[in-house]
Amino acid sequence: MSAAVRPAAAGHGGSADATLTGVGVGPGDPELLTVKAVRILREADLVLVPVMADRAGPPGTAVAPGAEAGRAERTVRAYVPADRLRRLPFALDDRGGVTARRTAAWDAAARVVVEAIDAGARSMAFATIGDPNVYSTFGYLAQSVHALRPGVRVATVPGVTAMQELAARSGTPLCEGREPLTLLPATAGLALFADALAGPGTVVAYKGWRRHPELLAELRRQGRLADAVLGRSLGLPGERVGPVDDSEDDLPYLSTLLVPARRDHRGGKL
Repeated sequence: MSAAVRPAAAGHGGSADATLTGVGVGPGDPELLTVKAVRILREADLVLVPVMADRAGPPGTAVAPGAEAGRAERTVRAYVPADRLRRLPFALDDRGGVTARRTAAWDAAARVVVEAIDAGARSMAFATIGDPNVYSTFGYLAQSVHALRPGVRVATVPGVTAMQELAARSGTPLCEGREPLTLLPATAGLALFADALAGPGTVVAYKGWRRHPELLAELRRQGRLADAVLGRSLGLPGERVGPVDDSEDDLPYLSTLLVPARRDHRGGKL
């Protein structure tokens, strides 16, 4: 790893006192970071950001001025100078489970963390969109680092999720009274989405880009289209929040579909 990190304090050594923290930075708006998230990012010896594998150099590469940034990187740039950011390429666009390319990216990213520890880093933050415990790449990185250095402490800082931001922006309560809330990835298949829609609560689907026509057809079939709301590129240029329709044929991977529970009157689910 060519980039320098802040030197460790005197007397520190090994990995037992090193911490890797997954920091949730929300869906894209820098104003949605928590006070704790900002503090952890600013205090970290090194801030790591995920990027598509085809948009970065070798793992741990310093951020070049003007280089295309991922969503997490764009968000944390409001709080962390570019010279303290390091990119970790991941095969974020791979499909088909645990592919060789995806595994290689996890392993390479973990080696960057270990090399940073060996170079003196004691606090490392990994900025992840949304929340680090909700469909996040951070879990795979943490497992990979632990396999190499079991003594590294892993922590997380929660972040605002896309479904929360979409609910706020559209004025749609996520759940009331006894209503359940179902969050699922559209990549899991239409059957899971259909079953959730048939239930009594709110349904949120992530990653619906390629499956949007199928999701739209199922919403129509179950009579849930009128109340559904779609969020795309939340917090970023080109964002859209509004009804669901056939015109969305170029959805980004990080799109969010919110289908509120059926509600007949105030307090009806208490």
